[in-house]
Amino acid sequence: MELTRHQQAYSLITGLLFSATVLFSAHTFADISPIKIESFKVEPESWWAGMHNSQLQLLVYGKNISQFDVKLIHAIDINLVDVNASQSQHHLFINLDLANAPPQTLTIGLYDNNTLIQSIEYPILVREKESKNRQGFSNKDVIYLITPDRFVNGNSENDNHPDMLEQTNRADKDGRHGGDIMGIRKALPYLKDLGVTQLWINPLLENNQPQYSYHGYSATNFYNIDPRFGSNEEYKSLVEEANIFGIGIIKDVVVNHMGSGHQWMKPNGLGFPTSSWINGQAKWQQDAKNITYTSHRRTTVQDPYTVALDTSEFENGWFTDTMPDLDQRDPYLATYLIQNSIWWVEYAGLSGIREDTYSYADKAFLAKWSKAVMDEYPNFNIVGEEWTANPITVSYWQAGKNNKDGYQSYSPSMMDFPLYEKIISSLNEKEDWGTGLINLYEMLANDVVYANPTKLVLFEGNHDTNRLYSLLNEDMALYKMAMAYVLTSNRIPQIFYGTEVAMTSPTKDRNDGAVRADFPGGWNGDNRSVLENTNLTATQVDALNFTRTLLNYRKQSEAITVGKLTHYAPQEGVYVQFRQAEDETLMIIYNKNEQVVELELARFQSSITGNEPSAEPIIVKDILTSQSYSLEQSLKLTQKGVTILLLSSRQH
Repeated sequence: MELTRHQQAYSLITGLLFSATVLFSAHTFADISPIKIESFKVEPESWWAGMHNSQLQLLVYGKNISQFDVKLIHAIDINLVDVNASQSQHHLFINLDLANAPPQTLTIGLYDNNTLIQSIEYPILVREKESKNRQGFSNKDVIYLITPDRFVNGNSENDNHPDMLEQTNRADKDGRHGGDIMGIRKALPYLKDLGVTQLWINPLLENNQPQYSYHGYSATNFYNIDPRFGSNEEYKSLVEEANIFGIGIIKDVVVNHMGSGHQWMKPNGLGFPTSSWINGQAKWQQDAKNITYTSHRRTTVQDPYTVALDTSEFENGWFTDTMPDLDQRDPYLATYLIQNSIWWVEYAGLSGIREDTYSYADKAFLAKWSKAVMDEYPNFNIVGEEWTANPITVSYWQAGKNNKDGYQSYSPSMMDFPLYEKIISSLNEKEDWGTGLINLYEMLANDVVYANPTKLVLFEGNHDTNRLYSLLNEDMALYKMAMAYVLTSNRIPQIFYGTEVAMTSPTKDRNDGAVRADFPGGWNGDNRSVLENTNLTATQVDALNFTRTLLNYRKQSEAITVGKLTHYAPQEGVYVQFRQAEDETLMIIYNKNEQVVELELARFQSSITGNEPSAEPIIVKDILTSQSYSLEQSLKLTQKGVTILLLSSRQH
C-alpha cells in the first residue's frame, strides 16, 4: 500500500517519538537509579555461539551485588540456568545455556524489587567457521621460546604505565627491561628466515606486582595483557601477523597459581568469589603469614604407596608468598580457569597451550581442563611442564597413557625433561663403557613408557635452565651436537631465544636474570644486533648459520618430521642415528673424539642399503656443508662434532 506524503511524514515522526521514548525510558530505567553498583565487571567479557560446550558461567563483580535478582531482558534462545552468590556478597555466578543461541547482544538485568538497577550488554559473537578445526603445533614445527620483556623493545612508550607498580630498569637483571609485543612483531621476518614455525611466549598477562614482575607467572588479571607489553588487540594482531609469516602462537597458561597483587587478594577490595578460591584461604585471611609452601614432591600424586598428607603438602602448598596457590577443586574456579583458556584460544586464534607447573594443580581438574580444551579443538595441542628426570613421572600426564590407578589425561604432549637432562650430562661426560653417549642412547630406549613419545617436546633449554653453550663449557662442537640432536629427534623441538647465537649464562644453581638476558640488538643503541646482523662475533655467526641451515632443512624433510628413527649403540665415542622416510634417509653421526676416527660402515649396512648390496656407489650430501661424496667401506671423521648425511638412494 502506498502512503501519501502526509502519511509518510506522520509515520516517521511517530516512529521517532516512539524510539526516543523507548531510549529515554531505558536510559532512565537503567542509569538513573538510587542504587549504584561499584566496581562493576563481568568475566569473560564475551563468548561465542556454536561452541562445543554450550554452558557459560559469567562471573559478575560488584559491591553488594548478591542482593539483586537476575533476569534476562533481551535473549534469543538463551536459557538462564541458575544464579549463585556462593557465600560472597560482591560476586555472582550467572550460568547460561547457549545450546540454541545465535550470535546476539544479550541483555541481563540486575533488579531490586522489580526495579532495574544495572543492565549488562553481553556479546555472543559469531564463531569463525574453521575455529574448532584449528591445527595445533606438531612434529612438523620448531618452537621458539621468547621471554617477551627481554627479547625486543618495539615500543619504548609503553615501558612504564601509571597503573603498574614496577617501573623499567634495564640495569636490574631481575627488573623489567621493556621488551613487548611490538618487538616480537618487529622480529617476525628474522624468525621466519631463521626457520621458526611456532612461538611459545612466556606469559603476557598483567603482572601488577611491586617487583620481579617481568617473567609473567604472577597474573593479576586473567583477561588483560599487561599494558607494558601492549594490549589484547595488539596480541591478537601479533597472532594474525605471525600467521602470515607461517608462524603460530602458543600461549603460556598458568592454572596452578596467580599473583598476590590480584584484586581478589586485596584487603580493601571485593575479596574472593568463594570461600575456597585459594588453598589455605581461611588461614591466610586470619594472618597473611599463615602460608603452607609446596613440598615439590611431585611423585606423591601417582605413588601407589603415598599417604594423603604427602600428596596434600605437594598439591596445596604455595610456590612463594607472591604466588597464591589456586584451589581448582572449587567448581566455580575450575570453570573460570577452563573458560579462560578457551577464551584466549578463540579470541586470539592460538595454535597451542604450554601449561606451566603441570602436576602442581589438582589432578582431577587437570583431566577436566585438558579434556574441555581438546573437546573444543580436537586438532589442538597442549604441552605440560613436569620438571623431572624420571620418564615414568612424565609419562603419567600424557594423553593415552594406561595408568594403573586409572587416571586419564587429555594433554597430548609433555616437556621431555628426562631426555633434555641426559643430552647435557652425556655430552659432558667422559666416554667409557657406562658413561657418556651410552646414557643418552639408553634414555631414548625408555620411550616404551610413553603413550606417544613422538608428541613430546624436546628442548635444548628454556627460561628456567642455564644456557646451553655455557653448560657445554662453550665447546662449539658439543653445542652443535646438542642442537642437532634436538632438531633431528623424533620429538617436537623447541629452542630458547638467543641459543641460535650461543648466548651464555652462569652454570651453577639458578641464574634467572642472566639466563633471560636481553636479546642482542633488541634495544636501540645495542652494540650488536642479531636482527640487523651487525657486529656479531665469530662464535655468534657460526652458531647462527648452523641453526638457520638445520632449521630450514628440517622444514622440507619428511625423514625428520614424520620418518622412522633407528639408532645404534654408541661405540668409542661415536653415536649414529638414522631418520628414514619413503624417499629420504638421513644418517646422523655424533662424534666426541678429538682425534681422527675411521668409522666402519658395515655395521650400518641395513640402514644404509636395506641389507642388499648396492650396485651403485652411495652418494651422500652433507646438509651442513653442502658437500657431496661417495660412501666407501669407512667414513673418516676428521673432527669432533655432528655430521648429517643425506643418502641419495634408498633400497628399502
